Amino acid sequence: MEYTWTKMVRQYLAIATSVPLLLLLATPSAVAAQPDGGQVPAPSAQAAASPTVTGPVTGGNGAVVLQGTAFDLSTVGYTQSEFFLSGNAASYVPIAPFDPDGRWQVTQASTSPYTTRIVVNRPADPAAFNGTVVVEWLNVSAGMDSAPEWIYTHNELIREGFAWVGVSAQAVGVNAAKAADPVRYAGLSHPGDSYSYDIYSQAGKAVKDSAATVLDGLRPRTVLANGESQSAFRLTTYVNAIHPLVSVYDGFLVHSRRDIGAPLSQAPQANVPTPAVVRFRTDLDAPVLVVQAENDVLALGSLAARQDDTPRLRLWEVAGTAHADAYIGLGAGDDGSGTAGLQGLNLMLSPPTRTGCASPINTGQAHYVLDTAQYALNRWVTTGIPPAKAPRLQVDTSGPAPAFVLDAHGNVNGGVRTPAVDAPLATLSGLGQAGESFCFLFGTTTPFGAEKLGALYPTHASFVAKWSASTARGAAAGFIRPADAAELVRAAVRSDIGG
Repeated sequence: MEYTWTKMVRQYLAIATSVPLLLLLATPSAVAAQPDGGQVPAPSAQAAASPTVTGPVTGGNGAVVLQGTAFDLSTVGYTQSEFFLSGNAASYVPIAPFDPDGRWQVTQASTSPYTTRIVVNRPADPAAFNGTVVVEWLNVSAGMDSAPEWIYTHNELIREGFAWVGVSAQAVGVNAAKAADPVRYAGLSHPGDSYSYDIYSQAGKAVKDSAATVLDGLRPRTVLANGESQSAFRLTTYVNAIHPLVSVYDGFLVHSRRDIGAPLSQAPQANVPTPAVVRFRTDLDAPVLVVQAENDVLALGSLAARQDDTPRLRLWEVAGTAHADAYIGLGAGDDGSGTAGLQGLNLMLSPPTRTGCASPINTGQAHYVLDTAQYALNRWVTTGIPPAKAPRLQVDTSGPAPAFVLDAHGNVNGGVRTPAVDAPLATLSGLGQAGESFCFLFGTTTPFGAEKLGALYPTHASFVAKWSASTARGAAAGFIRPADAAELVRAAVRSDIGG
């Protein structure tokens, strides 16, 4: 079945936020009714509840139900465990209009019991722990829990000694786990996504208050929030509405958001959408690093929500990247040995296809930038040193619709640069992918022909020199980690490109 671009976008947005499409696209602000019509004072801060933690969970089929990396974590010095969290979670309603500036005021509306699960990946050796826990809001767009941020950034997390916690914050993930293993997950119960924000807060509290259980005695000093795609939509709302109340997380990495946030509340509770354009509040007390791919900027409309950098906000838009890309598959098996660098480089010349999609998918290098984002956010929180400031992707707004400004090779100008676009082997786009289901999120790769490659890189040495110079610029600018830079250069040296 063929889908138009508009239908695909709407289908994805409806699935990703788990509410009716008309609600998502609604523009009016939602406000709790006030009997006297007067001004409502800002709510006072309140502590998130600490849930009851049980586990480690065993039984059932004997395996954690989660789409993540596929290699044995013990081979890289890590261990995985799973726990149940139980308590009473709150839903929220506004007490003042939701404006695009994100300075929202909300209050608790109702509470409901819940039991969800968290998955914990941590260093097996306590001495290897760097003191920071990354808590990922697991993504449910595929109808089950997946961990895209763990997949994209696990190499950096592992080599730096982070602990990682994945939270089943939403009902779709909980229900899918129960369906996949009814015995292991028999005790799980989710009251609905209106309660997801408080469940996520309580997961962060569990990391801090029950570290003896959750982290097997590791002592966390810093707890960071992470989320990609639909989880980024929810984190946008969380940052603006919930964080000011509870201050559970020390910093936020928001990856691939769109122009609005997820609803604050939804059926069967009151429907509470966010405005048509949502920016992050500028009175933040915790740093927020936003990383955007090309199709996030145009196809998902985040161009309208662009903000200038502030002392607590950084925006990175990454050239040559898509909302999802080939590393989702390659990264699942990337054990950090370095072989994935050459594999990723070769994929630009022979890109993979995705079932139902019309063109080969994007093979850009977003995961290297995301590795750096994890490092930069943690350094920002722990030392006060902010991430590098990045130029925005160049967009021409003079025509009937915004369009990227492209270079001679068809790659976008501006933004965070990697060797993939500055020493290119292909035209890499986040746009233009037709096909079924989520194809429009995977962008495209159009490899250069032999004649063009020969003209660009007449010798192997010339290719290695240009690729290495671009890598060095990215590392010096603060967008590529040294270990990844070394992997990129080794990949170029071991390739057979040029001549």
